[in-house]
Amino acid sequence: MSEIVNLRRARKARKRAAKEHEADANRARFGASRLERSITKARSEKDIEQLEGKKLDPDKGLER
Repeated sequence: MSEIVNLRRARKARKRAAKEHEADANRARFGASRLERSITKARSEKDIEQLEGKKLDPDKGLER
């Protein structure tokens, strides 16, 4: 004998599984969270600032 299945519950479970699958795909596609993006941006801005500070001024020439 087969098991009795509530079709409404089965449809809802299938729909939830499809949404979760789509959410996983979107997470992979769009990547990092807002916090991770802001941390990465702050680190890159800091690195750029440090590099700008270490550049030599071509107009001054080398002083010894």
